[in-house]
Amino acid sequence: MVTRQSDESLMLAYQAGDVRAFEVLVRRHRGPVFNFILRVIGDREQAEDLVQETFFRLARNAESYREKSKLTTWLYTIARNLSIDALRRGRHRKTTSLDAPLGGDGAEGASLAEHLPGQEAGTDRAASSARLGPVLKEAIEALPEEQREVFVLREYAGVPFKEIAEITDTPVNTVKSRMRYALEGLRRWLEDRGITAEDLFLDPHDPTEATGAAS
Repeated sequence: MVTRQSDESLMLAYQAGDVRAFEVLVRRHRGPVFNFILRVIGDREQAEDLVQETFFRLARNAESYREKSKLTTWLYTIARNLSIDALRRGRHRKTTSLDAPLGGDGAEGASLAEHLPGQEAGTDRAASSARLGPVLKEAIEALPEEQREVFVLREYAGVPFKEIAEITDTPVNTVKSRMRYALEGLRRWLEDRGITAEDLFLDPHDPTEATGAAS
């Protein structure tokens, strides 16, 4: 069944003329790619345009893909380059909400703020997420660009460290260090605002355990 095939198999199928295979790839990855671009450039409308451009370029250059490399590495490299180009053109980053679903614009799913456990379930937890969301947003935006990029790829897109290293052309150990520094920076920012380390879902001492993504 086409929807159960790997990304790499789907890309090879598209190379062979199966348009449905590419449609599956778009449905599978559009949300995470959108989240990554949005949190890099900070403009929802522009992020939508860049998501479309990302998949357009993936399709246009499909013939150059080789199965030996992971498709997501190529996909996020395209998205990253487009985002960097957009920033260099002088587009201003705008405020975005961490209450937006991790699955993308209009999709269902938990936000990063909702990953922070409250003292009690139900309305108390919702109130806690609403309180922490704006602070988390500020904390992430305050991270140095290199740390923020790694954090967003890992936390929002679920990209493994090895792939992040390939996407950013950076050694894996450096990528893990940036993630650790990002987590430490987030913890300090939040603790300065009265949120203790015990309140946080993220562990700044072990980046390989900080999120559910594989290392």
